[in-house]
Amino acid sequence: MSKHDFTRDEFADRVARARRAVADAGLDWLVVLHPVSLFWLTGGEAKSYQSFQCLLLAAEDRPLTLLSRGSDIGEWRDDAWVDDAIPWGGPEPEDPIEAFATLAGRHGLTTARVGIEMTGYYLHPHHYTRMKDLLGDALVAEPATLLHDIRARKSPAELAHVREAARHADAALAACLAVARPGCTELAMAGEAYRALLASGCGLPASTMNLVTGERLCYAHGAPTQRVMRAGDGGNIELGAAFRRYTATLGRDFCLGTPSARYQHIHDVVRAAGDAMIAAIRPGVPAIGPHLAAKRIIAEAGFDAGRLHTSGYGLAPGFPPSWGEPLNMFGGATGVIEEGMVLTIEPPIFLHKERLGARLIDNVIVTATGATLLSEASRDIIRV
Repeated sequence: MSKHDFTRDEFADRVARARRAVADAGLDWLVVLHPVSLFWLTGGEAKSYQSFQCLLLAAEDRPLTLLSRGSDIGEWRDDAWVDDAIPWGGPEPEDPIEAFATLAGRHGLTTARVGIEMTGYYLHPHHYTRMKDLLGDALVAEPATLLHDIRARKSPAELAHVREAARHADAALAACLAVARPGCTELAMAGEAYRALLASGCGLPASTMNLVTGERLCYAHGAPTQRVMRAGDGGNIELGAAFRRYTATLGRDFCLGTPSARYQHIHDVVRAAGDAMIAAIRPGVPAIGPHLAAKRIIAEAGFDAGRLHTSGYGLAPGFPPSWGEPLNMFGGATGVIEEGMVLTIEPPIFLHKERLGARLIDNVIVTATGATLLSEASRDIIRV
């Protein structure tokens, strides 16, 4: 990904909307920390999210100033729409918070109204506490979704990338299922999927693949292993395809032969729950609504205790370890579904005592009247 993957006008519009959101929140500055936020605003995707990085975003039309580790500063300067890219560290170690203190003083953050974008993975607690002490009374807000709330509705150009990712996800699924047979390992299947993705021009997805077979079929997030598959094994795979960081996910159940009646029944319930979610999606619907539709079907079938995962969530450009957005479809959800969102649909059943489970994962784009399914892969148990 780089600043050239969208038009300059699209980036300018994103920054303008972000500035308005900062002003509407009563802030002079937002310290942007989430790599997806930086990516969305500037086009940059350097690996500096592994350590400390931030973008200073003012409510007024002031230069976009980035602070990043020195080893990545060249990439930021070449591939991102930033006015100033300032390194910390490089030839010798440097304390990034001391570098941030210098930058904050230069731009007057300590005497302004400042918010820090709170993130789930990308801000070390020690860095946070020192930033909080440094800013003192100037730190008046710690918003987690301020920028997410304006980027959740994807532009036509973004949705084109999502559709391209979905096409590659379908091809990767076909590639790995083509080698599934008795004697094949889970890792060999996974290798074919990754080969297909990388060879087609996709990058590595933000989250690793889930692939389980046989007695491991009850695991919701099992990574592929050296387990050798046997005739009659059931299996479940979840993979992500990342095209210019825009992610499509896909999950399917498969069987090396004829699935057992119990496995087929569980899968049928999961499929019906997913269908109910898709039917319930339209703009203005509370995010909890599709979840409740799926929950009802699974509970009526007697499997509510096996519903050990969210029913679905918003899907974003992804950086390790996640491609998910804050909007969730599960109990207690308070968000609202909007046109232009990309959502995953994945209500599951996992029964550890029976060593069985099933989960279909599909992505939809929310339209003015409902939801458009992205994958063309069969939603039956795929027999290989």
